[in-house]
Amino acid sequence: MPVAMARHILVKTKSEAEKLKQQLAKGADFGTLAKKHSTCASAKAGGNLGEFRPGQMVKAFDQVVFKKPILTVHGPIKTQFGFHLIETIYRD
Repeated sequence: MPVAMARHILVKTKSEAEKLKQQLAKGADFGTLAKKHSTCASAKAGGNLGEFRPGQMVKAFDQVVFKKPILTVHGPIKTQFGFHLIETIYRD
């Protein structure tokens, strides 16, 4: 079964996620933005979620982490928790 490591920024609104994504595109540091803006407990770790396997996260999250290109910021992705910007660090 594959394993992946990802980090994310979770915010309440799509517009907030889009603003953060623009900042990232201009070279802002993902970890710094996660610490400042993310509402997830992972914010303390710069948004790092550690390693996980398919099925451990909600489906929309898994779709990004296990199917989309790595080391690229994807989103905003809507889940019941809010809007995510997701970057997969690696997967095997």
